[in-house]
Amino acid sequence: MAFLKSLTREQKEAVGLLQIGTFLEYFDLMLYVHMAVLLNDLFFPQTDPHTASLIAALAFCSTYVLRPFGALIFGYIGDTIGRRSTVILTTAMMSVSCIVMASLPTYAQIGLSAAWLVTGCRIIQGLSSMGEIMGAMIYATEITKPPTQYAVVTTLVVAAAFGGTIALGVASLVTRFDMNWRSAFWVGACIAVVGSLARTRLRETPDFLEMKKERRLQASRSGKKISHLQEMRSTIKNDTSYKRNLLFYFFVECVTPLCFYLVYVYFAPLLKSFGYLSADIIFHNFLLSIVDLASVVVLAYLSTVFHPLKILKFKAKVGILVILALPFYIYQATSVWQIFFVQTLLMVAPGGSIPAHAVFIRNFVVSQRFTTTTFNFALSRAFMHIISAFGLVYLTEWLGYWGLWLIVLPTITLFICGVRHFEKLEGMRPDNPLSKPTDDTTYGQAA
Repeated sequence: MAFLKSLTREQKEAVGLLQIGTFLEYFDLMLYVHMAVLLNDLFFPQTDPHTASLIAALAFCSTYVLRPFGALIFGYIGDTIGRRSTVILTTAMMSVSCIVMASLPTYAQIGLSAAWLVTGCRIIQGLSSMGEIMGAMIYATEITKPPTQYAVVTTLVVAAAFGGTIALGVASLVTRFDMNWRSAFWVGACIAVVGSLARTRLRETPDFLEMKKERRLQASRSGKKISHLQEMRSTIKNDTSYKRNLLFYFFVECVTPLCFYLVYVYFAPLLKSFGYLSADIIFHNFLLSIVDLASVVVLAYLSTVFHPLKILKFKAKVGILVILALPFYIYQATSVWQIFFVQTLLMVAPGGSIPAHAVFIRNFVVSQRFTTTTFNFALSRAFMHIISAFGLVYLTEWLGYWGLWLIVLPTITLFICGVRHFEKLEGMRPDNPLSKPTDDTTYGQAA
């Protein structure tokens, strides 16, 4: 892309290493998610359909529910030790969990211990992915400037989407050609090791080094050192604008996990009602992931032409129309390709923070940036995956597909409120004369 011409050689190398690591991390993370229709039968007891749905929801959520704790751990490491150390550590954790999962006995061999062990591996993967993706985006944000910054950070999302697509491709091969599923996880483990080694070449970001220097100067002047935890407590207690930023950033991030669950998990029982087997569902999701990858690439390009927040608002408004029509369309669907069409609309239209990650990240101070953004990102995923996985099971039973409205419409409405808040911070709304000036005037030059 043309925006890469504005980067220095060192910046290009760093972005390339980040992209490689993010691709490898998300290949490993998504491999189980997309093979769950097969692996849940191997690692969890088989029971009635309702209980099976709840068990599948538990296995899915296990990757996400402890992410906020991982965010606090990696946030502390990222804000005190460094961004570089964090992204190296997270890929190493992913490789270890893949090695364990590849050699893990099934439920038929060791009983419930298999279910607990595979859930533990999923938790480790969820924790490591939390520090990885946000760490990579924070790193890219701190080594670049707007408007090039928006597209650079979005290329990391492209790498993550590409990793998910390749994971689905591997999962499809394994299931359609009756290959050994363990071989896919051995490949994932090797890939994660390569990612860890590649990232050792990264240097620490200038923003973090400058922040550490300022901290040392302040400590020498005052004669006492303020811990990271004390600083966080003081900010949360005294800074009202900081708390508003956290709240509205949470609203923005809630849409992405909801749409992910709807697209890749929610429609699986409906596809089975059309005669799809597990292998067919995985291949169906592989085709969806290609559409997802293409849409993210388009958004990366559009961020060089339009301000990312304007893109988010447009997507959200289209998304509301899609959601309003969704129950009618599902009830009228007579083929899997009609379901594929509605899944594509849900993937592209409703919202999500792509391609505006850098906007949100840079509105938090450097000394607390890793902890605050990562924790908020993780909390939104944990909260919405629980709401989606369990809430939609019951809402669909009670209200049919009309129950989708009760979760999706409020989520998109709050998303729009969050985008409007950050528009004020970026100086893009005339009702906030005190906000800083926008950098919209530079658009068109970076494309």
